[in-house]
Amino acid sequence: MATIDRDGLSIYYELIGTGPRLLVLNGSGASIESSQLLIGFLARHFTVLVHDQRGLGRTGLQGTSEHPTMADYALDAKAVVAAMGWEETAVFGLSFGGMVAQEFAVTWPHVVTRLALLSTSSGGAGGSSYPLHAMALMPPDERARVALHNLDMRFTPAWLTEHPSDAALVSVMATQALTEKSDEVVRGEKAQLYARSFHDTWNRLGAISSPTFVGAGRYDGLAPLANAETMSRAIRGAILAVYEGGHIFMAQDWRAMPEVAAFLTGSD
Repeated sequence: MATIDRDGLSIYYELIGTGPRLLVLNGSGASIESSQLLIGFLARHFTVLVHDQRGLGRTGLQGTSEHPTMADYALDAKAVVAAMGWEETAVFGLSFGGMVAQEFAVTWPHVVTRLALLSTSSGGAGGSSYPLHAMALMPPDERARVALHNLDMRFTPAWLTEHPSDAALVSVMATQALTEKSDEVVRGEKAQLYARSFHDTWNRLGAISSPTFVGAGRYDGLAPLANAETMSRAIRGAILAVYEGGHIFMAQDWRAMPEVAAFLTGSD
């Protein structure tokens, strides 16, 4: 079991694949185990360094604050990179991981060679992603409706009936949501919700110096396309790519992941 210690926090990580270095930062509630399809694809092109974030997977919360900031998550990632002896790396961040990736890139721009930000927002004047922490107060039926809309704004019962591939995607995610969670995982997810509720890199995006790819789903209700458009204009020389899908467009539009990989390898 590969772990590093940072201020009493034991962070579990894995190093997978061969090729150029790539730090992968997962989305809300995701672990290495639950992200195997994504990691497996990237590991065919890169040496992937990925870690379980606080309270998730095989990383605990012992000795840490119940209310970490996005800077704390970025510091965790930096500690893992430093433990590998990597002075530079490309960075891939999805959703919540895209927020961590922004914090990482504006804090240590000299470390980031290429940056991919998918299904994410800058916060502040650049626009924020949907406030997921607010959903806890909703009645179950309303919470389910909002979650479906956040996933893809087209998703209604009628749409899903006519689009079996999207219905299958929703079914898989619904099954995952029913998986029983330990108290520590629940705390880890709440910690992420807290950090993202204060996420704001808007006034610091100018510090990003690496070539940057901003990927967005046209129908994303969680991290709206307008936020990606604004963020891409604020990052010097950033490329914006819009895909036919929602928050997890990379599973809906076959063009997405090959184009992200090509950009990160510099072969785009």
